[in-house]
Amino acid sequence: MSETHEDNQKVDAAEGRSARDWPAPPIAAGVLGRCPRCGRTSMFSGLLTLKPRCEVCGLDYGFADSADGPAVFVMLTTGFLAVGLALFIETTWEPSFWVHLLVTLPLCALLCLATLRPFKSLLIFLQYRHKAEQGRLAP
Repeated sequence: MSETHEDNQKVDAAEGRSARDWPAPPIAAGVLGRCPRCGRTSMFSGLLTLKPRCEVCGLDYGFADSADGPAVFVMLTTGFLAVGLALFIETTWEPSFWVHLLVTLPLCALLCLATLRPFKSLLIFLQYRHKAEQGRLAP
């Protein structure tokens, strides 16, 4: 981790931004996967792979560790929607089991793929905004 949050504050202060003055709305920038500092370019080089740093402002993404947070949110929301749909289908039409497999499994896969990246970028954006770091024990 070559750049700390203090360095980020210095750059933000040098650009004339206050702590609450963001270049893009936080939720929109997070969901779109934009850089948390400048909001101009994507943080991702692949589906879920982060770039080493922002190509525009040079923010080092070494601080970003969303861990299992996005997966947990995606599993909870997708599971809720899929079970709700399965229950609706079952109580409305009472189809055989294979219909549930053909409808709910592809829906679960599509919802997971569609929401994992926005959740990951939103959590990284919030981690940057609130200066969240790993806990450390004092010597």
